[in-house]
Amino acid sequence: MSLRELLGVDHPIIQAPMVGVSTPALAAAVSNAGALGSIGLGASTPAQARELIAQVRALSARPVNYNFFCHRPGRADEAREAAWLEHLRPLFEELGGEPPAALREIYRSFVDDPQMLEVLLEERPAVVSFHFGLPAQGWIDRLKAAGIVLLGCATHLAEARAIEAAGLHAVVAQGYEAGGHRGIFDREHDDRIGTLALVGSLVPALNIPVIAAGGIMDGRGIRAAFDLGAQAVQMGTAFVACPESSANAAYRAALRSERAWHTEVTAAISGRPARGLPNRLFSDLQRADAPALPDYPMVYDATKALVAAAQAAGNGDFAVQWAGQGAPLARELPAAELVARLVEELNRA
Repeated sequence: MSLRELLGVDHPIIQAPMVGVSTPALAAAVSNAGALGSIGLGASTPAQARELIAQVRALSARPVNYNFFCHRPGRADEAREAAWLEHLRPLFEELGGEPPAALREIYRSFVDDPQMLEVLLEERPAVVSFHFGLPAQGWIDRLKAAGIVLLGCATHLAEARAIEAAGLHAVVAQGYEAGGHRGIFDREHDDRIGTLALVGSLVPALNIPVIAAGGIMDGRGIRAAFDLGAQAVQMGTAFVACPESSANAAYRAALRSERAWHTEVTAAISGRPARGLPNRLFSDLQRADAPALPDYPMVYDATKALVAAAQAAGNGDFAVQWAGQGAPLARELPAAELVARLVEELNRA
């Protein structure tokens, strides 16, 4: 069975999950167009996840992918967290705000959330994918037994082999060009391999299908990935400008700006490396004199408070705007029209 048949799609294109940007409307529109829509549930509670699944199902009967974070749960370190908040204090003062008194673990890792596992076993979505690692083998086996297709994100060979050994159906090969969070299992280890080099290396080394992700924005990019042996592509930044996404006007304008040509990777926004459109979150948070980062997602809790203070002050220089290196090629098209355009471009290529 081909990966396209396994996923239940007409076109081998996956819209990346993108927590905070993907919406039920976007995922449903992509799936209804014959590709695979996705929703990121890494920031959701079990109750919120169940509600989002219901919203998507009200809009589409086609397969949809639900993505979860499998990071090592953050470990509290009062000294590191206090030092980080002091590092941010001048920025809060500039914006007329006050840093939070303490930092929280705002996202619960799927590996430590048995209630979320039960939601999946009850709802039985068509596809589930994992980022930052994998859950326990017993959980993987239960999800597979429920008939759910499982995908795992890898940034190098060791991660891909772990995904294959765990029995997942396919691996998402995330190149360094990709927008948003790097899928690295260990935040201290990143080989920073580009998409085409990664896909070309993983395809002959694995016995499961490879999905190319990172910097792919049009049919030419899809064809290049297929020529290296990928069976599908995952595209995130390409869908941010769709009207169905939750990206605000400033985010959309930034994708059209000069900044789209200069994306950067930083761990200072969330505690894990992620690529986005550069602004003061990149320049001011990761200065040479910055103290050691607290764990993910505690760092993100501080950043979200800073972003809120900036918004209250009418300052747009601190917005979190994830995007990959293909950002200048983003197109403002309805999701279904974009899928059709991509398929047409692929056929021409």
